[in-house]
Amino acid sequence: MLLTSNGANAQRSPFAGDKRSAIKEEDLKRDLFAIGGDHFRGREGGTLDELKASVWIAEQARAIGLQPAGDDGTYFQFFHIQRTRLTKDSQLRIGTHQLTHGKDAMILAPGVATINAPLLFVGTGTAAEMANIDVKGKAVAILFSGAPSADLSYRRFVGQTMRDKSAELVKAGAVAVVFVSDARAQNLYENWTTSYERGRYSLPGEATTKVVGQAPTIWLPAEALTWVRQSGQQLTATLKVESFAYPSVNIVATVPGTDAQLRKENVLFSTHQDHDGVRKIVAGDSIWNGADDNATGCAALLATMRAFKQKPAKRTALFVFHGAEERGLLGSRYYAANPTVPRESIVAVLNAEMLGRNAPDSAALLGSQLPHRNSLSLVNTALAANQASAQFKLDTLWDKPTHPEGWYFRSDHLSYARLNIPAICYTTLLHKDYHTPEDEPERINIAKLAGVTRWIYLTGWAVANQKERPALDKDFKLER
Repeated sequence: MLLTSNGANAQRSPFAGDKRSAIKEEDLKRDLFAIGGDHFRGREGGTLDELKASVWIAEQARAIGLQPAGDDGTYFQFFHIQRTRLTKDSQLRIGTHQLTHGKDAMILAPGVATINAPLLFVGTGTAAEMANIDVKGKAVAILFSGAPSADLSYRRFVGQTMRDKSAELVKAGAVAVVFVSDARAQNLYENWTTSYERGRYSLPGEATTKVVGQAPTIWLPAEALTWVRQSGQQLTATLKVESFAYPSVNIVATVPGTDAQLRKENVLFSTHQDHDGVRKIVAGDSIWNGADDNATGCAALLATMRAFKQKPAKRTALFVFHGAEERGLLGSRYYAANPTVPRESIVAVLNAEMLGRNAPDSAALLGSQLPHRNSLSLVNTALAANQASAQFKLDTLWDKPTHPEGWYFRSDHLSYARLNIPAICYTTLLHKDYHTPEDEPERINIAKLAGVTRWIYLTGWAVANQKERPALDKDFKLER
C-alpha cells in the first residue's frame, strides 16, 4: 500500500525517521569521482585495472566497518573468465586489400577457417537479386540494409539479421559472408569495433568457449563498398583462434542483522564495478570511464553500506559488487551459482545499474511488471519507498517485453531472477554517452544519484525489517 500524507501512517511506515539523511551527497560525489576517474582506466573486466578498482572497493568496505563475506574470510570471490579470440597472425584479404580484424574489418565470431574463394557481390541480398545465383563455394558480399520492427532495437536488428542471413547463405554453400555497412549501420560498426576485436567471453566450460571451424561472417565499414562491389576479386583468409582464462572478482561484504532469527536471512544489494577499459581514441580520450555505467552503482552501494553500518536492520545486509558484468553478467552468474551464503537465505536482490543521468525527476524499476515481475510484494515495497523519498516519475516502457532494447536482460539482477529469487533493478536508463569515453563523472547529476540511492536504501531497509520475506509470484516465467 502506498503511503499517504497522514501523519499516523507515516509513523507506522518503515520509512519514517532520519534514515533518508543517512545518504550523503558528498560521500556519493567523492566515491563516484574516485571509481569513475582515469586512475582506474575504465576497469575493464578481467584486467589488472578491474582488480585494482576491486581492491579499492574492498578497502572502502573495510574502512566503513563491514565484515568480509567472500571466500576464506576475505572480501573477495575470485573466478575465471574464458576469453576466445582470433590470433594476431590471422590473415584476411579481399582482392588487393589486406584487412586487420578490429580495425579495417570485424569478424563477428572467433573461429578457425582457411578460405580461398571468389567474392560475389549481391547488392542488398534481396530475393530478386539472389534469384538464379549459385553461392556454393563463394564468399558472398552484401550491402547491409533495412530497419527493425517497432519491438526490436536497431542493434539487435543488426545482430539478428547478420546471424540469420549468414546461416541461410552458409547452408546454401557459401564459405564466407561479408556485410558492408550502409550509412546507419556504420554508426554501430564504429561503436562495436573494439568489442568484436576483443573476442568472446564466458565462464569456463560453457558452450561458447568451444573453438570450431566455421564459415566466418565479416563486417566492413561503409567506405569499403567502392571496392567490394568490383568483380573478379578473391577472398583469402587464414583464421586461427586462441583461448585462455584469467581472473575476475566479486567483492562481498556484510552488515549482520540484529534479530536472532532474521539475521540468518540476507537482503542482497547488487551492482558491478567493471566497464570498458582503454579503447580506441574518441575526441582525444581513450579511457572509457563508465561513470554512469556503473560507478554510480558502486557509489550508491558504498553509501548504503554506511547507512546500514550506522543503523543495522533485523535482517543481514549483503553487498555484492560483481566483476565482468560487461562481458556477459559473468560475475553475477558466478555468484548466483556459487553464493558465499546459503542461496535460500537471500530474500531479495536490489540491483543498482546506471543511476545518474537523464531527467532529474525520472527513473525506472525493472522487474516491476509482468512477465519480468517475480515478487509483487517486493515491488510494492519499492514503490512505497519511492513515494516516501524522491517520488520519481517511473518510466514503465523500458520494463515491457516489447521494448526494443531488452533492458531487463542486461544487468545483474537477471542472474538471480532466473533462480527464482525476488529481484528488481533500479536504473535511470540509457543516454547518448552510454559506452563511450564521454561517460564521465562530471556529467552525473549528483542530486539525482542521491535520490535513487535513498530509494534503494529505504527499500532495502523495509525488506530487512519486515516480518515476512518478499513472496515469490506464482508461475513466474520470463519471455526468454
